[in-house]
Amino acid sequence: MGCRQFVTTTKQGLASVHPVGSCLLAGILLSHNSVSNCTLLQVAKALPALCVKFHEDVQALSARFLAEQHRHYYVTPTSYLELLGSYKRLLANRQDEVMTAKRRYEVGLDKLATTEAGVAGMQAELIALQPQLVESTQQTQAAMDMIARETAEADKVKKIVSQEESVASAEAAKVQAIKDECEADLAEALPALKEAIRALDTLTKNDITEVKGMKSPPAAVKLVLEAVCILKGVKPVRGKDPQSGQMVDSYWEASKKMLMDEDFLPSLKAYDKNHIDSGIMKKIQTYTPQPDFQPEKIEKVSKAAYGLCCWVRAMEVYDRVAKVVGPKKEALKQAEAQLEVVMTALSAKQAELQAVLDKLAALDADLAEKTGRKESLEAEVDMCKVKLDRAQKLIAGLGGERSRWTAAATRLGHEYAQLSGDVLLAAAQIAYLGAFTSTYRSDCLHGWVKACQSQGVACSERFKLGVVLSDPVKVRQWSIWGLPKDDFSTENAIAIDAGRRWPLCIDPQGLANKWIRNMEKDAGLLVIKLTDANFLRTLENAIQFGKPVLLENVGEVLDASMEPLLARQTFKQAGALCIKLGDATIEYSEGFRFYITTKLR
Repeated sequence: MGCRQFVTTTKQGLASVHPVGSCLLAGILLSHNSVSNCTLLQVAKALPALCVKFHEDVQALSARFLAEQHRHYYVTPTSYLELLGSYKRLLANRQDEVMTAKRRYEVGLDKLATTEAGVAGMQAELIALQPQLVESTQQTQAAMDMIARETAEADKVKKIVSQEESVASAEAAKVQAIKDECEADLAEALPALKEAIRALDTLTKNDITEVKGMKSPPAAVKLVLEAVCILKGVKPVRGKDPQSGQMVDSYWEASKKMLMDEDFLPSLKAYDKNHIDSGIMKKIQTYTPQPDFQPEKIEKVSKAAYGLCCWVRAMEVYDRVAKVVGPKKEALKQAEAQLEVVMTALSAKQAELQAVLDKLAALDADLAEKTGRKESLEAEVDMCKVKLDRAQKLIAGLGGERSRWTAAATRLGHEYAQLSGDVLLAAAQIAYLGAFTSTYRSDCLHGWVKACQSQGVACSERFKLGVVLSDPVKVRQWSIWGLPKDDFSTENAIAIDAGRRWPLCIDPQGLANKWIRNMEKDAGLLVIKLTDANFLRTLENAIQFGKPVLLENVGEVLDASMEPLLARQTFKQAGALCIKLGDATIEYSEGFRFYITTKLR
């Protein structure tokens, strides 16, 4: 319907707008499921009629106010819509707040009950854990005693093994000393033997043929071949000496036959140097000191004789060393046999020790497991004691709160049941009674409480706006900012805080002005007057950037350009929330707040 028709019907008793309230309030009840002593259907039927009654009562009250106080108050359809909108918003908020507080007390009571039940369980658990802890302690102690005995046994075996290791080490040192001595002696002969073999390797058949072909060989060559024949056991040939004419033993002829053997050189390399006859070696030892038997001298005469000389001398050195090393090798063999016996016995003892150590390790692992279980049980017992102590302290400390919490939860439940009526009265006071003095408010509210009760809508017997909507912390802060501490001023502040419309404060003494200035100071409050040349520019900036504005000392007439702001006629433009102020369209910030004060009565 149009605004003019809506105003006309409102003055006639709002009979035709009753369906508007029914529709909005039905949605509220369905959304919030208000709790009351009557059925949901009864409340849904009663609330629209009550809203119409409140509007009609305020129309009558404004007439009385004009007659008695000579002050005009205009009751408009906007007030009726403000009542419906405020009721919808405040009811949802208060239901959430009251139910949250009620649930906190109920959760606290549940925790107390759970704790009391848990105390009995923890006591039973503690009693059950004690025998397990005693048994675990005994098992751990038995394992420690067993380990002590096995450790002592292991120490005995360790001592024996240590002694046998010392003996074995001494035997090993003895064997190593004999071995080192043998190797040191052989080190004298082996280089010469290797050198002789290398010299033999340089000889060829031509070198041997050269020696065989000598008709009158040098004495040094003959001397070398004689020594070779002696070592190989070749007997001299009996013949006449060309110089003396007597029969003598000649090794030269025997040497030529020996050199003709195809395996002569290989036989020298494979010669059994370890079993040379002592008689042969005595003969050889008469050759090696002779001046003509020196390798460097023979090398100048014949290459083949040089290699054979080196071989003979090597055989002599090796035999001489071998006679010294032989007994030592035998001693080494015996020492090694004795060492093997000692090491066998040592290995047996070490195996015995390892078996004891393995058993000890298994016992240590078992002890660690038992100790861990014992510590776990001790920790569990200690934790159970701590929880039991804390639970008992909690019960002792909060046991006295049970009755208070129970009473508070009951009171909040009762308060929740009355919210449908109390919030309706609060919304009506905010929408209609702001301009009236406390006497008029009290008379009107008294009648409204009776009307709610007669319609079956639960509400407080002695309704007070400060009880229904006030926050003690917020009220305390308002007092710090300069708000007078009387109930009338507090209710006015609550109406400003909870209302959707911009407040107009009748402030002849400047108390509201002071309070608003202190309250919004930190938010960057901007103070303007209609007489300011740039007040519209200041308003535009504040609306765009979400700054609070105080318009003070207004008269009976306001600037027409402010009508969209007073009516909050916002709209969406390019995805942004905007409002028209004068000829300008500006973005509207949700953080913007607007206060108006006047000294007029």
